[in-house]
Amino acid sequence: MTNQKYIALIDCDSFFVSCERRRNPELNNIPVSVVSGERGCVISRSKEAKMLGVPMGIPLFQAVEKYPECIYISANHYVYTKISKQVMSILKNFSPNTEVYSIDEAFVDFTGLTKLYKKNYYKLAEELQKKIFEETGIPVSIGVSRTKTLAKLASDKSKSYRTHICLASKSRIKEILSHTEIQEVWGIGRRLGVKLRGLGVRTALDFVEKDDEWIKKRFGKNGLATKAELMGTIISPVSDEIELPKSISDTKSFLEFSSDLQFLKNELSGHIHETCSRLRKINCKCGTIGVMLKTKDFQTLYEKVRLNVPSDFEFDISRAAFPVLERMYNSGILYRSVGIVLEDFNRNEEEQLQLFNDNEKREQNEKLGRSLDKLEQKFGRNIVRTGFTKDVPFKQGFLTKPKEV
Repeated sequence: MTNQKYIALIDCDSFFVSCERRRNPELNNIPVSVVSGERGCVISRSKEAKMLGVPMGIPLFQAVEKYPECIYISANHYVYTKISKQVMSILKNFSPNTEVYSIDEAFVDFTGLTKLYKKNYYKLAEELQKKIFEETGIPVSIGVSRTKTLAKLASDKSKSYRTHICLASKSRIKEILSHTEIQEVWGIGRRLGVKLRGLGVRTALDFVEKDDEWIKKRFGKNGLATKAELMGTIISPVSDEIELPKSISDTKSFLEFSSDLQFLKNELSGHIHETCSRLRKINCKCGTIGVMLKTKDFQTLYEKVRLNVPSDFEFDISRAAFPVLERMYNSGILYRSVGIVLEDFNRNEEEQLQLFNDNEKREQNEKLGRSLDKLEQKFGRNIVRTGFTKDVPFKQGFLTKPKEV
């Protein structure tokens, strides 16, 4: 690989909170947390909420009691996905080589853009940061360096900078590694960090100063790849090819506990529609499904079943999922959530028609599925409901208002 590569990691700041602030500017400059549901936990925090001490993952009922001055908002993932697509579209227009890493992160290959835009790497990051905020209202932190691992590290560091931009040039890499705890390195994390600290490796610099044999013996080829990337050698280049996810899932806690099977099926039907819509967007079908059912007391039940024929259509998935739900269901138990997991994906273009299957019916189902997606894209989410018609109360938005303390 060339030594002239420079890669940027663009990370949306407190993304879910930023999306809510875009929708409601009155939330600016006050403590705000987004939670996974009325019986869920904190999944995104504003800077002000972090300063209050609101921890990530704390259950809502505990957060409200301990930090009553914070506003808590129920997550709206449909809105967040739409805004994410706007951000990623800007990145892809800015550079032809952009790799979407998650809903709020993407790698962008800056190599060659200095000539195109006639700006150095730092100025490129400034321009991109400004463009994203002006067009979407979403603030971002940007780390720029010679590999993905270093760019991720620089992005994390940038959050403490006034500009939210960190350029980890070749001359600064050693200094940055010396001030980076080993568990902060992308791909290492807390558990492996504990093991490394036990071996005397406390910083990223300590790690790269170990010889290759020592690393290979204990951590294999992945350890060697991490060392190489930390030293500025690209092992994983930026790629705009979309990799298939290992699974697609959807679940949400109920507003109230329930033992009503009809209600559980209705909720499951909604989750099936959401996952099938996402599956069609990546032009795939799934071969295996899993049904999740969580009790009031947080016991999780889970059962998988393989489909006779891979599908991305709601009714096919429902026909397989509902009997599984019925087997797991106990009328004497209160449940707090239900969900679906899709796995074992195949791209549609790789699919072979089966001799004894009703291929005409499958084509009709595929057209119907695409029609549902187009209707939602034009008129909004849940414009068409599949499955049961029993109305289910839906609550979204503010879960609390700030209390005077």
